[in-house]
Amino acid sequence: MLVLKNISKTFNHNTPYENKVFSHLSFKVNEGDFITIVGGNGAGKSTLLNIISGAIQADSGRIILNGKDISKVPEYKRAVFIGRVFQDPMLGTSPSMTIEENLSLALSRSNNISLKWGLNINKQKLFKSYLSNIPLGLEKRLKTKVSLLSGGQRQALTLIMATMKKPDILLLDEHTASLDPKTALLVNNMTEEIIKKNKITTLMVTHNLEHALKMGNRLIMMHNGRIIMDIKGEEKAAMDIPQLLDKFEQTQGEKFANDRVMLAR
Repeated sequence: MLVLKNISKTFNHNTPYENKVFSHLSFKVNEGDFITIVGGNGAGKSTLLNIISGAIQADSGRIILNGKDISKVPEYKRAVFIGRVFQDPMLGTSPSMTIEENLSLALSRSNNISLKWGLNINKQKLFKSYLSNIPLGLEKRLKTKVSLLSGGQRQALTLIMATMKKPDILLLDEHTASLDPKTALLVNNMTEEIIKKNKITTLMVTHNLEHALKMGNRLIMMHNGRIIMDIKGEEKAAMDIPQLLDKFEQTQGEKFANDRVMLAR
């Protein structure tokens, strides 16, 4: 359902800081895939999500989503059918607005409905039903400004907002990396439940190799702008962290070096 064809991207062309991230990168994502993406610093993981979402334009190549070429579609139009949660809990919500106002905007983002008309009793009941599924007490704080929430609460809210209308594809860019271990586990469990229940095709960047192996049905490892490993099914289920690192070393002839990587929760 998602195809990237010959994607190339270079930053700072013709300068001393020129950085070629991708050169003719191609890969396919099947409908219903939950792909975890790992790799060292500078491998191109976040740039990949930025290109898919439209936050960054590729220099060349095509992006096909559900048979439609979206390569030139601007980011704000892609946001209608692409959900995204960032690493920074401060992104993805409006801090000066209340929880219910943020949820109302997320619910009506593709219907051109104003905030004034978007809030009503029925929607408040709907919001409470969404929020009551997570043990953070947010269903009792609909009129609380988002700026008063903790990082974990904001990230959980952002995840709900990104998936309320079941996007064609969900992009998670290290969305638990800045959370404490207990809250990260809660948000990860919430992530798996939402994705499984709604059958949302998902790409998740993570530096936690345990999460990468445990979550999803497919794992991609990137290195220097290339996909060097793509494992799925029984092979992924049977692999542990030492085997994953050994496979990287066998493939690249070097050790996996990354000061941010996490080997366990």
